[in-house]
Amino acid sequence: IQYMEYHFNNKAEPIEKPLKGKVDDVICEWDKKFLYTDLIKDGDEKQHELLIDCIMAANFLNIKDMLDLTCAAVASMIKGKTPEQIRALFNIENDFTPEEEEKIREENRWCEEA
Repeated sequence: IQYMEYHFNNKAEPIEKPLKGKVDDVICEWDKKFLYTDLIKDGDEKQHELLIDCIMAANFLNIKDMLDLTCAAVASMIKGKTPEQIRALFNIENDFTPEEEEKIREENRWCEEA
């Protein structure tokens, strides 16, 4: 509700896709405070439950600007991290066998080179 109230009279600036830098570089100060105080508790990336809830709500309610902001925040959080670090951050279980994981890495090696 805070986001909608603020941006009712203050149109959110579009966020570039793909996000080339950090989300902090392309959003207004109000959005930074909203993200890093309200949605990512005290700026601690590991405390992102409300951010994920807002992504789901923005998607369900079709609030494009809020969905873009919250998804860009997640993109910024995972940028530069290894798959293992991303799994740890989002508490994702690795259910691949070492052989399956190696095959996937080999098939997607081009991603790491880009």
